[in-house]
Formats: sequence, structure tokens, C-alpha cells
Amino acid sequence: MDFSYSQEQVMLTDSVARYLEKNYDFDTRKALVASDAPWSADVWGQFAELGLLALPFSEEHGGLGGSISDLVAFTRSFGKHLVVEPYAFAIMLSGAALASSANPKAAEWIERIVSGEAIAAFAYEEGNGTASPGMIATSAGVDTDGFALSGEKRIVIAGGDADVLVVAAKHEASGKLALFLVDANADGLSISPYTTIDGRSAANIRFDDVQIGKDAVLIEDATDTLERIVAQAIIVLSAEALGAMGALLEITADYAMTRKQFGQPIAMFQAIAHRLADMKIAYAKAMSTLTYTTALANSGAATARDIHVLKGQLGKLGREIGESAIQVHGGLGLTDELNVGHYHKRLLAYDAIFGDHDYHLRKLGQR
Repeated sequence: MDFSYSQEQVMLTDSVARYLEKNYDFDTRKALVASDAPWSADVWGQFAELGLLALPFSEEHGGLGGSISDLVAFTRSFGKHLVVEPYAFAIMLSGAALASSANPKAAEWIERIVSGEAIAAFAYEEGNGTASPGMIATSAGVDTDGFALSGEKRIVIAGGDADVLVVAAKHEASGKLALFLVDANADGLSISPYTTIDGRSAANIRFDDVQIGKDAVLIEDATDTLERIVAQAIIVLSAEALGAMGALLEITADYAMTRKQFGQPIAMFQAIAHRLADMKIAYAKAMSTLTYTTALANSGAATARDIHVLKGQLGKLGREIGESAIQVHGGLGLTDELNVGHYHKRLLAYDAIFGDHDYHLRKLGQR
């Protein structure tokens, strides 16, 4: 099993890292989050120019046919820079769902997504805090002209600014979980936008008998598809989380070496030295878990158990690293002016999305 990056992956990673180093520093990101814009249209356009939006899609869909390891290679930089653009959600979830559909409308939307012209939001989570398709309660009632969607979706990343929604709902006639394509301006939609704890644009969306045509069905029996694309998104989000962990470890170690008390760096004190060592061990565990799971996924051998291990492990380790970083920085670690607290919030958000570490560890215990 090959755990190394190819020359092409290294080149892509370096290109993304250089772009973000130059254009996405902490102050720029902080100003973006404080503005009315959900994310930077210029940055999203540059992602399209770099081929990042096209990378996961097959050549048949106008993409580059990239692998999951290609995505993991560069999305670590997204975590390092706390990128708020909805890559994992709009591309890895909505985009992957569209790419799994034989509906001609899906191909049309993919073309617009790859070019950066349109955003598709993935309306899946309903406030249960899990990644299980079995918890979906939103229904698709059948009528003469098509379907009527009823229910509520929570934490829809980019949901308030999307052009189209990919919605998971139960098909009332078949009882199966299906995926539907819904115009973001459809009658009966109530969209409540907000900003998440880690600076992402999100929304809660209520469907009150939203009428859609028969041609809005993307996938009639979508349970297997949902499990697959959510697993892929968890891997990419885990890469972002690892990037945030690495940045936090570096920032904290540098601070401990420069901050002095009693005439010497605080890193020389045993309590701080031990905490830094624990952070390094946690980071090494997280990196090895992600590397192994990515290699399995790249060869098509990753199971549901592997995804539970990955999410449970990195969710727990990310919290530990974030909490330790704040302890080393003291009160400064909680201020909005310092990036430490922002990294911690990103790791908290990562732990919560698609089931926290306790949920995934419980799922492991049930297998």
C-alpha cells in the first residue's frame, strides 16, 4: 500500500499552498467572515482556475478525474488557512451526488459548478448530529405533477447563497430515501441563514409542500450513494482538520519558545513541555489515521468501520489539541484577535458535523 504523494500531487499541493499563503492570511480571512459576503467570489473563481472544482469529477462530466488522495493532498492547506469557502460541501457532497445521477439536469449543473458559475448546497442534516441516512424525516409526497417536499434541514452549508439544492427526502410511495434537485428560489422554501462557529455560511431550510416536477428526481434509491459520498466528504473534512491541527501545533510550540516567565521560555517548564509533547503525539496519531484511511479509500477498500475510526479519532484528537493550545496561550487563546481560538472553533465544528467522536465510537462498538 503506497502512502506517498505522487509528483503531480506535490505540485498541486504546492500551488494551492502558495496561493493561500499570498491571498488568505488570517487578517484577510477575519475581514471576510466579518463582512456580509458568505465567502470570497474571487477565491472561489481562483479555485476554478486552479482546477480544484473540476478535480473530483470524471472527464465525462468535464472534470479531471482526481482521486480521493489528490483531494486530501491539497485540502490540508484549507485547514491551515481556515478557508470558509464551501469546497467539501458544494463539491464533495452536492457535486458527487449530481455526478452519481443519470438525470440530464445533473450534468447541466455540474458544468456550471466546475466553471465556478454556480453553487449547489447539500440539504441532508436534520439536527440529529449523525451521518446516518436512516435518520432522515423530510418527506417527498407524490402528486399528479411530481412531488411535494415537507420537512426541515439544518446546518446546510452555503444553503443561504446556493443556486440549487440537492435534497435528501423519503419517497412516500416507495419508502426509499431519494435525492431531489430543488431550485433555491422555489415557492414554499423558508431559508434562515447564519454563520457557524467556525465562520462558514450556513442556513436552516424549511420545506412547506415545495412543489417539484417528476424530472427533479436525481436518484430514486439513494441510501448507498449517500453513505458513499458522506464517507468521501468526511475524509476531505478530516484533511482540513489535520491541516488546522498542524497549524495550531506549530503556533503553540513557537509561542511557548518565545513567551518567557522567570527569565526562560515557558516551553522549558515541565507542565508545558509535557502538554506540547501530548499535542505532537495527538497530531501524529491523527496524521497516521488519515493517511491509512485515505490509502484504503483510494483503493476502494475503505469500509464504514474505517470511516467511523477516522472521524471518531480525529474528532477527539482535534479537541485535545485545540484545548491544549488554549491552555498554553492562557487568556489570549480565547480572544478573537488571536488565531488560536479560531482554529479551535474549526476543530469543534469538524467534530460536530456528521456525528461527533462519541457517536462514531458508539457505532464502532455496535459493529
